[in-house]
Amino acid sequence: MSDTAIDAPGPIRFHDWGSDAARARVKRRYRHDRILQWLGLGSIGIGVLLLTILLSSLISTGYPAFMTTKVTLDLFIDPKLVKPENPGKGNYRKLTRDAFGKYFPDVTSRSEKRMLFKIISSGAPFNVRKHVLKNLELIGQTITFAVPLSDPYDQLYKGIIPREIEALSIGQVKLGEALKERGLLSVENGKTVANLSVFINPELARKEDPASGDYAPMLAEAIKTVFPKASETITRDILSEGAAEEVKQTVIETPGLVGTTVQLKVSVSENFDNLFRTGTAKTMNPRFGTPKVFEWYDSLAAKGLLVSNFSFELFTNADSRFPEQAGLLGAIAGSFFSLVVCFLLSFVAGIAAAIYLEEFAPKNKITDLIEVNINNLAAVPSVVFGLLGLAVFLGAFGMPRSSPLVGGMVLSLMTLPTIIIATRAALQAGPPSIREAALGVGASRHQVVTHHVLPLAMPGILTGTIIGLAQALGETAPLLLIGMNAFIPSIENIGILEPATALPTQ
Repeated sequence: MSDTAIDAPGPIRFHDWGSDAARARVKRRYRHDRILQWLGLGSIGIGVLLLTILLSSLISTGYPAFMTTKVTLDLFIDPKLVKPENPGKGNYRKLTRDAFGKYFPDVTSRSEKRMLFKIISSGAPFNVRKHVLKNLELIGQTITFAVPLSDPYDQLYKGIIPREIEALSIGQVKLGEALKERGLLSVENGKTVANLSVFINPELARKEDPASGDYAPMLAEAIKTVFPKASETITRDILSEGAAEEVKQTVIETPGLVGTTVQLKVSVSENFDNLFRTGTAKTMNPRFGTPKVFEWYDSLAAKGLLVSNFSFELFTNADSRFPEQAGLLGAIAGSFFSLVVCFLLSFVAGIAAAIYLEEFAPKNKITDLIEVNINNLAAVPSVVFGLLGLAVFLGAFGMPRSSPLVGGMVLSLMTLPTIIIATRAALQAGPPSIREAALGVGASRHQVVTHHVLPLAMPGILTGTIIGLAQALGETAPLLLIGMNAFIPSIENIGILEPATALPTQ
């Protein structure tokens, strides 16, 4: 045996954890950890801040929709107008208007009364009737009852619509400013006039009979020469209605002007006069009748008769031809019935299809094709399902239009792919040991699925179902295509086969 030389082992190196370099590395790692923590907290803070801003914006801008403005009336339920033996046919309209008219004894003419009674809702008598029918003992008594204001005055009280609006369009304002810059506008005797070069066209005004001439086109042409690109509507609105008459009087006094171009000063419209002298042109909001109504409205507010409370009617009333009386009850009922139909169809069929494809279906080209199509259907736009429902359920099968049954069936078609995909994912997430243990003790495949796999997958299945139903609840296009936007004034006779509406379509 020959001796083999073995090298002596080298010196063993120990890491000095107490060295300055080691301490610096540890501090650097701790510093990076803290930075990562602060970045995470900062991200969460930014998310909470943005969510707070969003919710604050929604609440601050949307809360007026949940409020309604009412005026308090002292109603005498006159037995002559509301007979105790037949209170349903009482004259509640006169009863309500008489009570409201007591606040304005100086309003006597029919035209003023017509404008006055537009302040309160046209549906106010129905509110009074409903209250009296529930409390028949009120007949013959004086009660204090609040009735809603009509929609324009309700929005005026909330500050949503103004009393005055801009009288001129942006194009008209720009044209007025251009006239002012060119020195074509001036103020004489407290009124604004336009200095125009007008050609007295002999084809429109004859020298022997200037009184029968048509001078409005001449004025329009004069403005067109200054602003060739201005529309005819804008140029016509600049001058007052009496501008053509002013030119006519000038030509009648001097017939020799016919056929010549003359420099004339004609009055502008009231809106352009206000724009030139004050810099703004306002007109009364056309949603209100006359300026007098603001005096009546202000007197009600000054007396403390106007109150704004939470609108329970928004959730207890159905559709109404009076905007201030309309509610969401009909839409809520329609959405509820549609969602129930959608759930009953899609939940059962979706879970059954997913279990078959995942546990029992053979793996071949047919099942692969089915799986691919299910995945593709989940990405199909909802309007396609609406067209399918319109063509098949309404066109081919002749099912009732606008009914929650058809709406629920269309929504179930859209929800099925989501539930099937979620259910298959939940079944796959179950541990294989559960299946193996159940099969090992002699359970059949059906028992393995129903007794062991399905209960474990149920939380994931329910999550997918909730997501699918939430998507269905917010869909608008398929419901509009099947006409599920009916006018529902009452939900007394609503059902899955009756015409209905839904929340997204409102």
